[in-house]
Amino acid sequence: MSREAAEFALGARAVERDRISGDLLDLESHTTYRLLKDARLRGRTRQRWEQAQAALATMWSLNDAYREVLRQAERIRAERARLGGDQLAALTELLAGPSVVVKAPPRPVEQRSLLPQPDERLTLDETVMRMDTAFQAATDALTEIDSTWTALLPRLDAADSALREVDALLTRLGETADLARTRSDLARLRAAVLEDPLDAGSAKQELDPIARFLADTQAELEQALAVRDEYGRRREDLGAALDRVRAAESEARLAHGAVVAKIALPPQAQPRSRVAELAAELDALDAAADSWSARAKRLAALEQRAEEAAQRARTTAKALFGLVGRRDELRGLLIASQAKAARTGMAEDPEAVRLYAQARALLWTAPCDLTKAASTVDLYKRAINGGGR
Repeated sequence: MSREAAEFALGARAVERDRISGDLLDLESHTTYRLLKDARLRGRTRQRWEQAQAALATMWSLNDAYREVLRQAERIRAERARLGGDQLAALTELLAGPSVVVKAPPRPVEQRSLLPQPDERLTLDETVMRMDTAFQAATDALTEIDSTWTALLPRLDAADSALREVDALLTRLGETADLARTRSDLARLRAAVLEDPLDAGSAKQELDPIARFLADTQAELEQALAVRDEYGRRREDLGAALDRVRAAESEARLAHGAVVAKIALPPQAQPRSRVAELAAELDALDAAADSWSARAKRLAALEQRAEEAAQRARTTAKALFGLVGRRDELRGLLIASQAKAARTGMAEDPEAVRLYAQARALLWTAPCDLTKAASTVDLYKRAINGGGR
């Protein structure tokens, strides 16, 4: 090396040493690395981490040897302001030659020889490459383990938090629930994820239904608590809802009475009242000794049935009055068709005359057979159109 090249190489190696030191400090401060150092691992994770630790031990040993060579080079450079020939040669050997000594690793006795084991000598570049290989082996294991912990531990924490919330809600309601299996499963899954994350693939599938169960249970208990706190008001609202059902059913009965005199209706068209049934359910709910969770479900179902009953009665009334409208629509269609028949010269056609008389008799007779009347009007329209539509 020239003096300039030696100076440049020594400065570059100093920068490299600082960068490597920074990377190693970052590794040691990594949260997952610190957790793994004290973790009680098992299974595939333990095996993988032991391999990573072996790689790290190799890396630290290489790093110590690497730094020692650089310290020797810096001491030589500090001896004189201007490098002499001997100094330059020594620096060249340290910075460019195989100056890093790697001690031969101890071997099992069955693999030993009485002859001394030769040490390995590496250049600084070779040492850095070997350190990087060991570093990558360690960080690959760290990344794989960390990805599992990052994916599952927050979800386990959330499930534990949901379980605590469920316990708190049960206490507020003064109720109990058998959650022993859920606690046991969560503890087992947490241990599996912490001790052997690389073999914890099934934990996600097991955790999903537990999380859904806790979420559903929490929602039910929150609803039960709301029902307990609002029961008086919702009880009054439900009474008012039954009054609306009564009014809607009364309207449906009036509609049926008015329409049945005009339109022929089948027996099943008679509106059926649900008020007595719903009122009985409400009385039973008041007297029930159910838990607030069960009462919340019954109350919500009863509120929904009351709303549906009122809507069904209103729909029935509207449909019944619609039948009268349909009759009037057919009357208008018959009159319009007769006018068309007169314009086209079909008014005196015997078949048309017969169908017109039949349709008129049906539409102006009470109660009207609406289905038969509609069919006859359609036949009349065909007749005056020459058999087509």
